[in-house]
Amino acid sequence: MEGMPQTIFALVRHGQTDWNAQRRLQGSTDIPLNDVGRGQARDAVAVLSAYEWDAIVSSPLSRAAETADLIAAGLGLSVDRRVPELAERHFGRAEGLQAGPELDALLNSGSLHGAESEDEAASRGLTVLEALAEEFRGRRVLVVAHGTLLRVSLNRAIGRTLQSIENAALNLAHHHPLDGWHLEYFNGERVMAAVQS
Repeated sequence: MEGMPQTIFALVRHGQTDWNAQRRLQGSTDIPLNDVGRGQARDAVAVLSAYEWDAIVSSPLSRAAETADLIAAGLGLSVDRRVPELAERHFGRAEGLQAGPELDALLNSGSLHGAESEDEAASRGLTVLEALAEEFRGRRVLVVAHGTLLRVSLNRAIGRTLQSIENAALNLAHHHPLDGWHLEYFNGERVMAAVQS
């Protein structure tokens, strides 16, 4: 398949925030990194420096933007741009609630007024990733965004249900114009290929 090179993506969730530590749902609420999160971003540089990156893009929300800035500085690069479509899924009135019965009831009731559905978030996330794959075809792109957006986008891209994405962990995916998406690393661990029977 000469002439149609694959694009390699590092899909990195931002570092920890106080709301992450308190197990509060952030969504599109703009919560900044805490010191633990800044350390996670700096620590991610060691893993990400094993690759050469052609572009770094991030969500405009401050927790992702600062994570991207810290990683870029550690790699001796700069962030190319903020991409509004990489912002986290909007959860409406559930944002700010802590994990527990009240949040579970809201999330499972289907009554999150004004919230973006999981399906809508997956469509938005995968659309922007495929646009980046076209723009940077054959190159390596580091994307810093958000746990839910990245998880639901990857679920749709690879046709599997993934668990939650850890703060500042390496998720390495390949996109080929004909073969689609393949996930190589998830939460820093190599993904085992499905065994053919």
